Formats: sequence, structure tokens, C-alpha cells
Amino acid sequence: MTDASRTALDTLDWRRRTFELYDNVRAVAEVDDPGAAHAYWVLARNQLLATHPASAILPEERAAFSGVPVSAYDPDWRFEVSIEPAGEPREWNVETGTDGIVPFRLLGKAELPGIGSLDMWKLASYGGGLFVPVKDALAGKPGGTYGGGRYLIDTIKGAWLGEADDTVILDFNFAYNPSCAYDPEWACPLALPSNTLPVEVPVGERMP
Repeated sequence: MTDASRTALDTLDWRRRTFELYDNVRAVAEVDDPGAAHAYWVLARNQLLATHPASAILPEERAAFSGVPVSAYDPDWRFEVSIEPAGEPREWNVETGTDGIVPFRLLGKAELPGIGSLDMWKLASYGGGLFVPVKDALAGKPGGTYGGGRYLIDTIKGAWLGEADDTVILDFNFAYNPSCAYDPEWACPLALPSNTLPVEVPVGERMP
């Protein structure tokens, strides 16, 4: 098997496991509580990052990797929001190193009381999907969040907490670092100014 074939299969398995992870998170949240689902998510995601061949953690750093710092679950950072009209249509084309130009189309906005608003993007190519990056006032600070921002939803990769009564669940406790936070060879879509919040978001993954 060629290196390219091995990489493709490893990436496929990573995505399959991520879909399973979020399936289990949603199931636990439904029968138990979001806090228990979050504890499971932290454990399972750290295990993937530490051991999976498609992990973005650099091979030479995996032996010392002890997990991503994650704050304790805070229910005040969980929201069920409607996707509101966003006005004029907008497109966002992201240049990546491996997938060429990835196009996104603005789907709408989510208003978060006392926090701000976030653009909700739709992947405008094969597979579709919803994508919500976020950057907060802790970005780039020592002990803070990744300077380029984090992801709340990326359904094409399986990261999706579900919906309830025509609303979308945005839970900042599950905000996670993109792959480029660990490996500079990755090119990730990062939060635009319209997805940058003026407040500190103290939950979710921090920088290791």
C-alpha cells in the first residue's frame, strides 16, 4: 500500500471515529445531561489525539502529550439558537493546501444574548454541511485559546451537537481547536471578524 493510500484510509477512520464520538455525545446528553456528555467527549477526543495515526499532534510530540486543557462544564455557555436571516448573500473561499479552494456560503446568523452574534456558514461544495468557527477575547493570550479561533460546528467532519425545536445547539463547552493549532502544515478555515466575539469564552479547549 502506498503512503498516500495509507493516509487516505487513516483520515477516513479518523472521521468515522469522530462521527461515532458525536453520536455518543448526543445520546448521553439526551438520556443523562450535557455535563456527562462533555466529560465523555474530553476523554474520547484526547484518546484520539494521542493515539490515532491521523491525529494532528506531531509524531515527535505524542509521547509527551497528556491531553488538551479543557475547562469544567458550564451550562451557562450552552445555547439553543435560531438561524436568523443575515441580509446580503456572502461567500467565503478558503485556500487550503490539500483540498484546493473550499467555498462557503453564508446561511444566516445566530444571536447570543449578552455575548454577540456568529455567522453560520454552509459548505457550498460536495457534501454540504454547516460550519461555525468562533474566536473570542482569550485568543492568542497566554493560557488562552488558539489565536486563530476554534470550531463549534463542522458537520462535514461529524462535529454536531444536534438541534431542538427548530433551533441549533451551540455549546461553547465543546469548542475545539482546529488541526492547524497543532501542526502548521495544516491549512484551516479560521474565524472571520464576523465570527469574533468581544468577550472571553472561558470554556472549551485551550491551547496546550
